[in-house]
Amino acid sequence: MKVLKFGGTSVGSSESIKNVKNIINSVSGRKLIVLSAMSGVTNELLKITEYFKSGNLADAGYVVKNLKIKHEDLVDALFSEKEENLKLKFHLSNLFDGLNGIIEGGFSEDSEAKIMTFGETVLTYIFSGFLQASGIKNSLLDAKKFMQVSNLENPDTEKVGRLFQQNIKGMEENEIYITQGFVRIDEFNRINTLKRGGSDYTATILGAAVYAEEIQIWTDIDGFHNNDPRYVEDTHRLSHLTFEEAAELAYFGAKILHPQTVSPVIDKNIPIYIKNTFTPEAPGTKISSEDTSRGLKAISAKDGITAIKIKSNRMLMAHGFLKKLFEVFDTHETSIDMITTSEIAISLTIDDTKNLDAIIENLKAYGEITVEMEHSIICVVGEGLIDDKNTPRLFEVLNDIPVRMISYGGSINNVSLLVATENKIATLKTLHEKLFSRVSETLEAY
Repeated sequence: MKVLKFGGTSVGSSESIKNVKNIINSVSGRKLIVLSAMSGVTNELLKITEYFKSGNLADAGYVVKNLKIKHEDLVDALFSEKEENLKLKFHLSNLFDGLNGIIEGGFSEDSEAKIMTFGETVLTYIFSGFLQASGIKNSLLDAKKFMQVSNLENPDTEKVGRLFQQNIKGMEENEIYITQGFVRIDEFNRINTLKRGGSDYTATILGAAVYAEEIQIWTDIDGFHNNDPRYVEDTHRLSHLTFEEAAELAYFGAKILHPQTVSPVIDKNIPIYIKNTFTPEAPGTKISSEDTSRGLKAISAKDGITAIKIKSNRMLMAHGFLKKLFEVFDTHETSIDMITTSEIAISLTIDDTKNLDAIIENLKAYGEITVEMEHSIICVVGEGLIDDKNTPRLFEVLNDIPVRMISYGGSINNVSLLVATENKIATLKTLHEKLFSRVSETLEAY
């Protein structure tokens, strides 16, 4: 079985959905299709939850009404046959009545998750019906019946696989199964999400669960580039990345992939292909265990970083001091991205600031605290990076850009720089020139 995931832009219009149908038809063998909500829908659902929380049910209802019209227009564009059209719209009305019922029932975390995952529910129903009307048999599956993910960092893919097989047992066997991305059942047996962009993660969890032959992530870009093409000219596509390289790039800001996407499939060595829905003939990027080339590969940037410095003349070298600091962050369930030390101070970064005030208050017991916000981590990635003769050139950026922190040596595949976000684009461009402009001919072979 192959797992094919299509993101929001890939299913953002009737023409895009027709294109997805053609792509699915061109892929041989059994297929499990994972779909996101239509582009823009999850943002509208987020608005509904905000109105819902504040008790503004009138505005929440207005957004629901517009979303219903949006999906009815999609049905009109996809279903010209009157009977099929009316059948789909009747079911849509039932689904949207259910959404209104959730809103009228009062706010809770459970109801919020039901709202946020509604877009995938609606879209998969329409898409399954569209394939059926086009003569393509398929089975529509409810992801909530098998996507039991209690631990977001370490999903039990074997359990998901067992539940998946139980769910399709007794069904008419089809070559195509369709299900929703993003949604999960959590440790409290409640509907929850895999967080924004989580449909990629759904695809690899399911890919690992069913021991897929391969996983295809279809999006609106032709694969990973060696730098961010939104800010840097003359970037090029990377034909191949290792799992570790892709994981580093995704975690440190490459928007093309959810940060946790590769983790479920590494041990099972299931390749992931990043493909462009709008140019399906393009080769894309393959992510696997194959180490086809070593050294400098790519640069990515992660925004929204906060730097915290703890200065303590008397305690820094004391036994157990670092442990006490880390326990503060552990207590507040906040991960640390980078850390550097000096004789009298420790600097570290976080990207989740929801508990920042409490963290600072706890840290004051250990020294003088300085907080700097609006920073970005620039990550340079490549298998065996520290052995590449061109890697030292990245430190020439210090001549041009004020760099707040450098993390080098923690991984042989990654060097990270912390800069003010206002200097992010300049840093990306400077690094690109210093690292890639003189070795472009070599990189083309990647």
